Amino acid sequence: MTDTTALDAARDRIRSAHLKPAGERPESTARGLHHTALVSSDVERTVRFYQDVLGFPLTELIENRDYPGSSHFFFDIGNGNLLAFFDFPGLDVGPYAEVLGGLHHLAISVEPQRWDELVARLTEAGVEHEVHSGVSVYFRDPDGARIELIADPLGEMYGQHVL
Repeated sequence: MTDTTALDAARDRIRSAHLKPAGERPESTARGLHHTALVSSDVERTVRFYQDVLGFPLTELIENRDYPGSSHFFFDIGNGNLLAFFDFPGLDVGPYAEVLGGLHHLAISVEPQRWDELVARLTEAGVEHEVHSGVSVYFRDPDGARIELIADPLGEMYGQHVL
């Protein structure tokens, strides 16, 4: 069994050593997330899922400069952010797997009034999903990547400011 007391103490130590109050934090060197890239085993199936089910418009579909024959395609997920995909025809990249240093899940903020509609779309499309706390819905995309749609505003999580 995990000693949560020791884990809590470690979290407190890290927070004390590294977390500065909002007014004391330096400005980030980053402008924002340009895109997150995932792997797709079927470009058209991925487009139908992200554009038709989730409502994220496809914005571009080009050849991947790093692998001849591979596609690199992008979806608008709002606020100037993109979700991108590669396919790698002819390579056996294997199924999605959670690994240390890998993707656990991708959380995408949606307007609260759209959240219920998107949960209904998942149901209509037969996508297994699980709702948590009335504002988060978790599901897997066609290739197994875990996605969360969260109705909390950007910079907040379950009513707590995280930015």
